[in-house]
Formats: sequence, structure tokens, C-alpha cells
Amino acid sequence: MTTTEELVAQVNKILDDIGIDLGELFENFEPARLAYTLQRNVSLLNDLQDELERRVGETAPSVRFMDKKNKDPHLQWIYRKKHNRALALERLRSAITAHKMALALLSANYTFKLGRKEIPVDAITKENFEKVRAVEKPVKLGRLEVLPHLAYSGDVLRLLAKESIEVRETFKFIKGKLREKGTVRTKSIRIEVEYFENNRLKKARLDLPADADIEMELRKRFGRRFRWRVLTFVKTRGVLINNHYTVDNLALAYASLDPENGAEKLGLDIFRYYFLTSSTERETLGIFPGIKLCVDCHYSILDLPFRHEKDFKTGQGSIYVIRKCEMEEQLTGKRKDITTIPNYLLGGVLLYGMSPYDEGKVAELLGIDEAELEEAIKKFVISGLHKVLFSESELKKFEKFMPKSDKAKRFLDLLQG
Repeated sequence: MTTTEELVAQVNKILDDIGIDLGELFENFEPARLAYTLQRNVSLLNDLQDELERRVGETAPSVRFMDKKNKDPHLQWIYRKKHNRALALERLRSAITAHKMALALLSANYTFKLGRKEIPVDAITKENFEKVRAVEKPVKLGRLEVLPHLAYSGDVLRLLAKESIEVRETFKFIKGKLREKGTVRTKSIRIEVEYFENNRLKKARLDLPADADIEMELRKRFGRRFRWRVLTFVKTRGVLINNHYTVDNLALAYASLDPENGAEKLGLDIFRYYFLTSSTERETLGIFPGIKLCVDCHYSILDLPFRHEKDFKTGQGSIYVIRKCEMEEQLTGKRKDITTIPNYLLGGVLLYGMSPYDEGKVAELLGIDEAELEEAIKKFVISGLHKVLFSESELKKFEKFMPKSDKAKRFLDLLQG
């Protein structure tokens, strides 16, 4: 049986080899071969992680935290060993995250077929990968160009050290954006109310919107005899991606891909991710491990794709995504009327309704076909759901997609006042 130090050395050697082997594989990009290699690597790395975690357990303090005057050389040696073990484990976790992100990207952008049968990415094996065909999907999630730049060896800092100063600065900028806490938004107020009903004192707890007139709302519900107190403010906060391995990999990949516009491209990809998928799909996609299923506060990285627009306002990108998430909740149980509209086109329809963009701009922004989007808007209008989700001022945008009979009826209604 190997010692822990031998296992650590083995882990580092395997990760170094993986970094070299995958680098060569990207020179002749074959999705099926790459998917098989990534799957094989993940299986090996998961086994190594389980074994190393079992041996390392809780890590001891680093040497640098010890009092310089009382450093015992024997203790230093023990702490250094534990520190090296912890570093190897961190490197292993980062590499596994990179592999899983790459596999998710391939699954999101390609359909894999063995003969006529469609197969999942984890069904590609050594025996069949040469027979598997990769067919591009019409709508792409994420960005395939970042695949060669993910930290498959897990050593983010060593890879970054080989890059230019411009790449390092962009890496720090992107990482700062992804670690930034969203601007807190008071969503609602939770209050406790004491009131009389049938001459008995009762208590109730309820949530009211932050901008609600509390006294008026309570009078409507409980009459005149009541008293209330605020229990808590329901706020939204936190980082967009709660996984530092994902953050490191994304920052490295997008900074290396495009030092000048990497952050803007990442912001656009995250924006598209929310609009082209449903909340159910986001639970299993894995393109951005640890990302919020729905956005409920403002993140400046979502503003980057829009900052050069003429009428840009701070929080614009986040507001669109927040509204999209709210509309998803409103559509729960009502999708039977629009079952023929796939999720990626539904996202385009919603963005068209809530934004000042025309259908051409929406199609360009989300990377979808304009003709398909127009057809989806027509179906959405026929269902009548646009009247449920959008305000009166926003409904005007949908008029040109109304059936001719509905247009004539609306025109007569206007004439008759």
C-alpha cells in the first residue's frame, strides 16, 4: 500500500500528464473522442479524491501562522507535509470541476449519435467512441472556444503564470466580478399581526411587498382592530457562483481566450444561459457549477454586455434576468397552451416583451434564429399569455404579431372608444 506522500506525488504526476495529453487533443478537435477522454479522467480523479480525502481529513494550520520564535523543525516538517496534502486535494477538486464543466459544455452543444440512436455523453466508451457522431445543436449554451483554456491539470496559478500581464489582469478582474456580492434588494417584509376574530385574539404571520402600504393592506384583511410588528426583512444577497473552483476556471478560461473582452463575453454567456433555459434545465446542466438557479439581485457582470448601448442603465442585465425568473414562476401550470414553443425560444419571446429590442436584436443577442423567434411570438400571442405577463405599455409590441381578425377587432374597439 502506498504512503500518503506517495499518493500525493502520484496525484500531482497524473494531473500534470492530463494537462499535457488534453492540450494535444485540442489540436485535432473531435467531440466524441474528447468526451470519452474527459469521462475516463473524471472516473480516475474521483477515485483519487475519495482516497486522498479519506487520508487527509481536516487540514492543520499552515506553517506561516506559527510563531517565528517558537518554530520547532520537527513540527515544521509535519505542517509542511499536511500543507502539501491539502494543496494536492485542492488541485484535484479544481481539475474535476474543469472536467465536469467541459463535459457539460459538450452535452449542451452537441447531440451524440451511435448509428441512429441518440446516446448521453456518459455512454461513450473506448469501444464505441470512434463510431459515435457528434451533431451540433441549433442553439448553443456556453462557449466552446473556452474548452482548451480550462484548468484540466487543476493548477490554475501555474497556468496563469505562463500568460501575459494583460491576461493576469483580466483574470483578476473577472474573478473580482464573480466573487462580488449582489446588491441587496429588500424583496418583502415579514410581519406578525395580532387581531380579533369572533372576540378572540389571534395571531398571523404574512409577507408583504417592500413597497406596500402596510396599514391599508392590514385594514383590508383584519378590519380596524389589530396591531403588528416587523419580524424581518426578506432580502436577497450572495455571490452569483458559490463555487471557487468554478470561478477560478471561468476566470482563467475567459481571460486566456480574450484578454480584452473576456469579461464581457462571460457576462453575455451567463445572460444567455438564463434566457435559453428553464429553471428545471438549470438544475442539471452543470455548465457553471454552483451558479444560482435564479437571479434575485443585481450583479454587475450581467451589465457588461449592455454597457456600450445608448440608453444603458446600471442593473439593466440583472433586471432582465430577474424578470425572466419571475415570469417562469408565473408560467408554472400554464405551459400547456405553449407546449410547441421550446424553452430557448420562450426566453427570446420574454426578452422581446420586456426590453426595447426588436425581434432581430433579440435573436442576435441570444444567438437564435429570427424566423423561429417570430413564429414563437405569434404562438405566444395566440395563447393570450402575453396579457398575463406584460404591462399595457409592453403589450403594444405584440400587436403586429396578432392574427388579422384580432387586429381588426382591436381597431374597431379603438374607434368605438
